[in-house]
Amino acid sequence: MSDQSMPEGVPTPDGQVNMIDTDYDIGQDNIDGKVGPFGFDIHNPVFVISGLSVVIFVIYALMFNEQASEIFGALRPWLTSTFDWFFMLAANIFVIFCLFLIVSPWGSVRLGGTEATPDYTYLGWFAMLFAAGMGIGLMFFGVLEPVYHMAISSPLGVPSPFAEDGTLIPENVEAARSIGLAGTIFHWGLHPWAIYAVVALALALFTYNKGLPLTIRSAFYPIFGDRVWGWTGHIIDTLAVFATLFGLATSLGFGAQQAVAGLEFVYGVPNTITSQVILICAITAVALVSVLRGLDGGVKVLSEVNMVVAALLLLFVLLAGPTVLILTGFGEGLVAYAQDLVPLSNPFGREDDSYREGWTAFYWAWWISWSPFVGMFIARVSRGRTVREFVTCVILIPSLVCVLWMAVFGGTAIEQVISGTGSQVKEYVIDSYSPELSLFGMLADLPLAAITSTIAIVLVIVFFVTSSDSGSLVIDTITAGGKIDAPAPQRVFWCIFEGLVAIVLLIGGGLSSLQAMVISTGLPFTLVLLLMCWAIFKGLQSEKR
Repeated sequence: MSDQSMPEGVPTPDGQVNMIDTDYDIGQDNIDGKVGPFGFDIHNPVFVISGLSVVIFVIYALMFNEQASEIFGALRPWLTSTFDWFFMLAANIFVIFCLFLIVSPWGSVRLGGTEATPDYTYLGWFAMLFAAGMGIGLMFFGVLEPVYHMAISSPLGVPSPFAEDGTLIPENVEAARSIGLAGTIFHWGLHPWAIYAVVALALALFTYNKGLPLTIRSAFYPIFGDRVWGWTGHIIDTLAVFATLFGLATSLGFGAQQAVAGLEFVYGVPNTITSQVILICAITAVALVSVLRGLDGGVKVLSEVNMVVAALLLLFVLLAGPTVLILTGFGEGLVAYAQDLVPLSNPFGREDDSYREGWTAFYWAWWISWSPFVGMFIARVSRGRTVREFVTCVILIPSLVCVLWMAVFGGTAIEQVISGTGSQVKEYVIDSYSPELSLFGMLADLPLAAITSTIAIVLVIVFFVTSSDSGSLVIDTITAGGKIDAPAPQRVFWCIFEGLVAIVLLIGGGLSSLQAMVISTGLPFTLVLLLMCWAIFKGLQSEKR
C-alpha cells in the first residue's frame, strides 16, 4: 500500500506516520531509529537493552540451571501470596473502566477519525483476536480447570463432591458443578479481555487519532509529554518487551507440554524435556516463515484456518458429549458467573487461598504480561471501529465464546467424572494430576478418539505458531520505535529468542519457572496499565464525537 493511500494517523511501511491535526508532538527524530550491525533497526536503547538482557538471561539459565530452578521455584509462591490483592484490585479497575467507556459520550469516537472504515471484516477480526489471544490457553485449560475447581480448589469454600476416599457425595454435586464452571469463566471472561481492551484502545487511539508511533510509550504522551521520547519512554517500552516475551514464553511452554503429551498419548512419542525442546525448535522454524510473510500473508491465514478447525472440534464434542447437559451448563455457567462475579473479584478477606493465589493471581499476571502483545495486535487490526463498538466486541463477544468453550469441553469432562465414565480425566486431573493430558483424557472417552486427539495436537501446534509469529511482530514493532515493517533480521532475532526463552525456562524448572517469570514481569507492568487508563481518558477528552 502506498503512502498516499494510507489514512491519517496510520504508520506506513517505512515507519513514518501521516500526521493529523493534533497538539501531540510525534517526536519524529526519536522514531527514525538507526540501522546497525546485522541489519537491525535500533531504536535508541530499547532494542539494545531488551535484546542484551534476553541473551544474558538465556545464557545464565543454561549455565546455572540448578540455581535458576531454585530461584524460579521460590519466586512464584512468594509473588502470588504477597501481591494477589494488587493484581485482583487492578483487574477490577480495568473492567469498571471499560464498562464506563461503553456507556460514556466518548463511545462514539471513531478510531482513525470520523471517516475511517474497518480494514477487516468481523470474521477476520475475531479470528486473529482469538488465535493470538487465548488459543493455547483454551486448549490447555478447557478441560483441566473446570474439573479442578469442581473437585479440588473449591472457590468460595464450596465443598468438593468427592470424599477423601474418592467416593461421590451426591448432595454436593450440583453446587460443585456450578462453581467449577463459574470459577473457570471468571478467569476467561470480562477481566482478561478488559485488560487486553485497555492496551489495545490506548495504542489504537494514540496511533490512529493522534498520529503517534505504534508503540506502548505513545499512550503516555498526555501524562509525560515529550519525556516519552526519552528515558521515560525507553523504560515503558522495555518493560513491555519483557512482559510480552515472558508472557509468550509461558504460553509456548504450555503448548509444547500439551502437544508432546498428546503425541505420546496417541502415537507413543516419549514425553520428555528433549521432545519438548525439539518441538519448540521445529515450531519456531515454521513461525519464522510466517513472520517473514507478514501479518496478512502469515498470521491472518493461519488464524482463520485455526478458527475453523477449532469450531469443528467444538461442534464435535458438543454433539458427541452430553449435549443437553452442555447447553444447560452454558446457561447455568453464565448465571453462576454473574452471581459469583463480585465475591470472586473480592481481593480481601476470602478463605480460598489456593484458588486466589494459585490461579487468579497467576492468571491476572499472565494476561497483563500478554497485554502488550495482544493489545498491539488488536490495535493493528481495529482501525475504523468506534470506541463503543471496539470495547463491546473485545470484551463481551470473546467472553461469550470462552464461556461456550469451557461449557462444552469442561462440562463434558465434569459429567464424565461425576458419572464415572471419565476414568482418564479423573486420573489426570484429580488423582495423578497430569494437566497436559486432561484434554486427551476427555477425548478418549468419546468416539473417534484417535482422530480428534490428532486434530487437537494440530490445533495446539498451529496456535503455537500464530502466537510465536504474531508475538515476534509485536516485540519487533516495540523495539523498532513503532515501525510496523522493521528489517527481517530483527524479526528473525525475536522469533528465535522467544523459543529459546521458553526452552530455558522449561529446562530450569518446567511450568513453575514459566509462571514465576510471567508474574515477575506482570507485576510492574500492572502499574503501567493503571496509568494507561488515565492517559486514555485524557486522550478521549480532546476527540470529536
